[in-house]
Order: sequence, then C-alpha cells, then structure tokens
Amino acid sequence: METGRDRVAIIGAGHVGATAAYALMLRALFREIVLIDSDANRAAAEAQDIADANALARPARIWFGDYADAATASIAVVTAGAATHGAETRLSVAARSAAIVGECVTKLSAAGFNGIILVASNPVDLMAMIAFDCADLPASRVIGTGTLLDSSRLRTLLAEELNVASGSVDALVLGEHGDSEVALMSVVRVGGLLLADFSGAGGNLDQQELAQTVRDAGYGIVSGKGYTSYGVATAIVRICEAIVRDEKVILPVSTRVSGAFGLSGIYMSMPCILGAAGVERMLIPSMSTEEATALGASGATLRAAYASLCRDQHTPDRSIF
Repeated sequence: METGRDRVAIIGAGHVGATAAYALMLRALFREIVLIDSDANRAAAEAQDIADANALARPARIWFGDYADAATASIAVVTAGAATHGAETRLSVAARSAAIVGECVTKLSAAGFNGIILVASNPVDLMAMIAFDCADLPASRVIGTGTLLDSSRLRTLLAEELNVASGSVDALVLGEHGDSEVALMSVVRVGGLLLADFSGAGGNLDQQELAQTVRDAGYGIVSGKGYTSYGVATAIVRICEAIVRDEKVILPVSTRVSGAFGLSGIYMSMPCILGAAGVERMLIPSMSTEEATALGASGATLRAAYASLCRDQHTPDRSIF
C-alpha cells in the first residue's frame, strides 16, 4: 500500500500523544492528523479540541480514527504505553508497555501500514525493539525518540553555564534513554572548540553533575506534574520534520545497533542521518575509552532487559537474529 506524505497517525491520545498532535498541527507538517486510542471518548475529545485550535491556524483535518485510517499515513507515532509514577524508572514499566505497544503495532501492521514508525513510549529503546518485532518493516523505518531530548537538555545546561547560545554547543547523550545513558563530555564542542579549550571554562564545570542532572530531569518533571509531555512532543515533531522534509540531518535517535560496542540486534540511541527513508545511516562518533565502555554497558543493560522481557512474555528473543 502506498503512503501519503499528507497524513500522520498518532497512536495513543494521552498527554504525550495529544501534545504531539497539537504541536504537529501548529508546525503545519501534515494536512491530516488522525488520533487512535482504545479510549474512544478521550481521543475524540482531544481531536475535536485540537481541531478547534486549528481553526486559527493553517488548514488541516484532525480527527479520531482507527487503524484503517493509519494504514496510509507516512508516519505512525506510537505514544501508547504505561506511564511511570514518582521515582519509578522507565525500565520498571517495560512489561506493561510491551503488551500495549505490541498490540498497537500488530494492529497497525495488519491494517497494511508501510510507512515509518516513530516510537515514543517508555522505555523507548525496548519499545522500539518490540515495535520492530511486530511491524515487519526494515529497522531503518522503526525509530525511537531516544536521547534527542536528553542531548538537547545537555546542550541547554552547558550553554547556561558557559553563557553562550545553545545553538553554539554541540553535545550528545547516547545509549539508553534512561539511567544508563552516556553523556559524551570528551567531545563536547563550543563554537568549534573542545569544552576544555573554551576559555578554559570547561575545566571548571562539574561534568558528572551535569550528566546526572540530564539523567534525572524527567524524574523531576514527573514528580512535579505527574507526567512529561512538552519536551518529548517537541522531539517527536523534530524527527517528523526531518523525515517529511528529507533533511538528512544528524540526530541522536534510538536505532537498531548490530556490531558496534560488541552489541547485536538491540535498539539504543546513536547519531543517525534522518531523511525520507528514515534512518539512512548510523554514525559512531569519537569518544574516550571510558565513554565507549559505558556505552557498551548501557547497551548490555538494554540487551538484558529485553531478554528478561521476552522470558516474562514467553516470546522468542529476536534481537539475536
């Protein structure tokens, strides 16, 4: 089935899904936005609310639909899943989310979807793996939002500390979008200079504290308001934009890694060239030996979590293939 660039499907009309739909409407990337959710009343209400707002923006059709409507979308954004509460880690809700994501992607595939799947459900790396298992699509077209938001947080924190614009800072957080993620502080650049060479300021920063602040940011937001929405929704929009406009931009997103860092068949965040075909190429940036070891350990954490998830659900561990 051919896909159209005019339609995006959002599966899950909770806080993240609804916010992403609203942000996509404001960005005017698609002419049609369809919301899909098991709670038909909520999805219909969210769609109507966004459609009302759209009356003051660029013309678009926004409605509550089903998987048949998603079949011809160019991108299907999966936000459905189990929410974390308080200090719950993302990995702790994996089993609950896996059942939901697996069901959604299976229905999407059965409807004949042949576009790009963008997973935002937590834990996003494991859920991207589940989506890949169920979608019957090449890995290049199953993507997780990954550490795009974490990397942006790191850039913003560094910019504040160094009193420069965040656009002048090049920084990456890779690996799991979660507690084992790795901030590549050794290769941070400010205006083309390594962090330590930027007026000597880099040496005065507590790099471990900055990395920890980035890792814990989501927990703080959940503690205060009960969920996160705006940051991840904006990451969804940025990835969709890169795909729709065939930008060939390099962003840290969750993709299938095979061979790097001694890992095979797992999803985690790496810098990727994104375009109309999805992930066109995965890059392995320069990093210190310690960072490479930590990144391998992050991948191993995800590998073990996925294997445990498959055992719990009595399904084959497909990451070895």
